[in-house]
Amino acid sequence: MKVFLFDLIAYGAHFEDAKAAKLLPYPLPGHRFDPEVGARTFEEHLEAWSEMDRLGFDGVGLNEHHTTAHSLMNSPNMMAAAGAQRTKNLEFLLLGNLLPLHNPLRIAEELAMADCLSRGRILSGFARGVPREYGVYGVPMAESRPRFEEAVDIILKAWTEDVFSYQGKFWSYKDISIWPRPFTRPHPPVWIPFTGSKETIEWAGKHDFSAVIPALKRGVLEDVTGYFAKAKARHGHRLTPDQLCLFTDVYVAPDKDTALREYGDCFLYFNQTLWHHGSLGERNVTKSSGYVASSSYDYVRPENRADIELDREKIRLMTRSDLEGRVHSGALAWGSGKEIAEQLIEKAEHAGANAWVLNLNLGAMPHAMFMEQIRRFARDVLPALQAHEVKRVPAAERAVA
Repeated sequence: MKVFLFDLIAYGAHFEDAKAAKLLPYPLPGHRFDPEVGARTFEEHLEAWSEMDRLGFDGVGLNEHHTTAHSLMNSPNMMAAAGAQRTKNLEFLLLGNLLPLHNPLRIAEELAMADCLSRGRILSGFARGVPREYGVYGVPMAESRPRFEEAVDIILKAWTEDVFSYQGKFWSYKDISIWPRPFTRPHPPVWIPFTGSKETIEWAGKHDFSAVIPALKRGVLEDVTGYFAKAKARHGHRLTPDQLCLFTDVYVAPDKDTALREYGDCFLYFNQTLWHHGSLGERNVTKSSGYVASSSYDYVRPENRADIELDREKIRLMTRSDLEGRVHSGALAWGSGKEIAEQLIEKAEHAGANAWVLNLNLGAMPHAMFMEQIRRFARDVLPALQAHEVKRVPAAERAVA
């Protein structure tokens, strides 16, 4: 199976004053940005990607965020283009460009450039973003889904048609031919990150796209993959393991207690402070704005619905005791390389996913610690995962039998 490491590129210094209050002010004033720290942060992450390339990882996962220190990656396309110049084989899994916020023709052009610069190493993910980002760009959240779907139609036309025109609700173009064209023909593979809404699953199934799914609890993961298989089948497509990638957190150490001692503070700082910056209360916003429909999760079995919706407020209240419980129960893949590899292979087989995207540097982890994690993982986990191939999607077999 393929193995990608996810990299948020958090600002490379902790805000010590936020550790006690557990919250950063939003917006975080610009005078708190140290340009030397910013420049060093980007350089260190590019160095890490070069090391990943040398050690044989399949790729790095990138995404797009705005106005927050928990991720300095305003443009995953720019970072992929920069990373392509430091690496030879590493693929760039973009999860992804926030299409409702941007002119889709510009996104099509940037991705084509990055695909040429990398000689076909772009895996193009498209996403919708969080409420904070709609406020930043002044885009109504109620328009999120129609903007998103229209933007994808435009990007695919720009990539595949010699000359195209488009008359839409939000964007219109006449007699356009983009240059450069994508290196990959007919276009870079499209991956869609799922949060579980049936509208996204149905749309991705119609287009025969691939999906990145959080490593949810077993029952809800079965519901998501089974529904995805049905959505594909309705349009004559079949869900295969190569179209599924799971996402989770890992930390490699001699044992679980060592992992907690080394990484616990970084993980808690991210979950209690950084990740929620400007995003608390988003569950109410997404429902009241029309971003998520009341029926979005009605395909999920009733006993699993509590596990499908993200609750940032609950995650923010995580304590050291909660974290210890998650690690020792196996809910988090922390510990020895052998037990992590076994856990990830078992979860991949259950889900029917032939790829992982793994987060192992949350909370502005110090650079030396990040590099050591990359090397530990490459030595103790990566060979076992890459040697394993998932050949079937069990929930899909049941769903379309």
